[in-house]
Amino acid sequence: MKLRDWDINLKVRLFGEGMTNLLFWMFFPFMSIYFSDAFGKETAGALLVASQVISVAIGLVGGYCADHLGRKKMMVIASLGQAVSFIFFALGNSPWLSSPLLTFISFSFLGLFGQLYWPASHAMVADVVPEKHRSSVFAVFYTSINITVVLGPLLGGIFFFDFRFPLLVVCFAVSVLLTFVLQKWIHETAPKVEKRTKAGKWYQYLGEQLHDYRVIITDKTFLIFILAGVLVAQTFMQLDLLMAVYTTEEVPTQSLLSLGSWHFDLTGKQAFSWVVAENGLLVALFTVLMNKWMTRYKEKTVFMGSAIFYGLGILLFGNMTNVWGLLFAVVIFTAAELMVVGIQDSFISKLAPENMRGQYFAASSLRFSIGRTIAPIAIPLTVWVGYTWTFSILGFLAFASAGLYAVMFRRLEKQKKSEPTIKIAKI
Repeated sequence: MKLRDWDINLKVRLFGEGMTNLLFWMFFPFMSIYFSDAFGKETAGALLVASQVISVAIGLVGGYCADHLGRKKMMVIASLGQAVSFIFFALGNSPWLSSPLLTFISFSFLGLFGQLYWPASHAMVADVVPEKHRSSVFAVFYTSINITVVLGPLLGGIFFFDFRFPLLVVCFAVSVLLTFVLQKWIHETAPKVEKRTKAGKWYQYLGEQLHDYRVIITDKTFLIFILAGVLVAQTFMQLDLLMAVYTTEEVPTQSLLSLGSWHFDLTGKQAFSWVVAENGLLVALFTVLMNKWMTRYKEKTVFMGSAIFYGLGILLFGNMTNVWGLLFAVVIFTAAELMVVGIQDSFISKLAPENMRGQYFAASSLRFSIGRTIAPIAIPLTVWVGYTWTFSILGFLAFASAGLYAVMFRRLEKQKKSEPTIKIAKI
């Protein structure tokens, strides 16, 4: 499906979200370093876990609202909420006030509004794109994000530490601009849903939401998919958590390139910027190509292979202090990421009924929100058991995820085989 054939909603979002993502990646990778320095590893880990617990619930609410209130409305509300959050984020890092606590609260609210935005955004793609083209469209959006991941950390290495306040002011301005663009140029795509709550009481609204999610919970195959995703998320969530702290503390300043008396040296912090930028560059260059390649294989092979590569990548990274070794480990780590780009979103959209796409995407985001909730524990874990054991545990979880994917697809195969028998019984 060519770009010129895309719905106007997708074209507008591709540009607008690209701008916000660039700015986001100029500060996001460095926040675990900031919080570890400000609060200490153990406190920082506990605070990040607490903020993510709330994000889990907010994400589910976002999915329900995307189905019942509309994709556009939720995206506009979330974008406006992020703009307000940036005001306080900037204030906490301004010439007049330096407040790690206000920074943490603002950063947490950015995550909460992001959880409201994400289900509506993904459901909108499923609404306007035919099933056979969805994986390629999701892949293009993923490529766009990771182009910003290339530039963001490299620019953020300069602006976040030395010009943080101006950076956050620009983030606020762009968020306001995105809110305006979404409100003016995109149209609603959600299927009409019959309104069941007549009185509009809060407990009736909550009851409707719990009823709809109970339907999802009965889908055991989908639950296994979420659980496997939570386990493997413990590896890829560490890119901006444990990996950031590890490179800062354990990777010494070293010469990356020498020409006579001239040396190009990198500190641990700078090495981390290179790691994130490399990940983003590889994703930007090879997402579409890898997506086409992976569609030739069974989904079972792709999901299991991705989990295994994540495990190998995280184990290798945790045993490297040389910059070139770290960059090689990230190649394997990124290969795992690229294997499931587009395919996993397409897989979810096939499982989801049309009138519950927002909720299925929101429920699927539990892989990330619960994973992100648990992932910060890896930072204080290094204090308790050390880096070697921490990385080993993460690798084991990724391999366990591959086993769960095997169970999930075995269950799917049994369901497909039993379908003709069920139809005959009904007749």
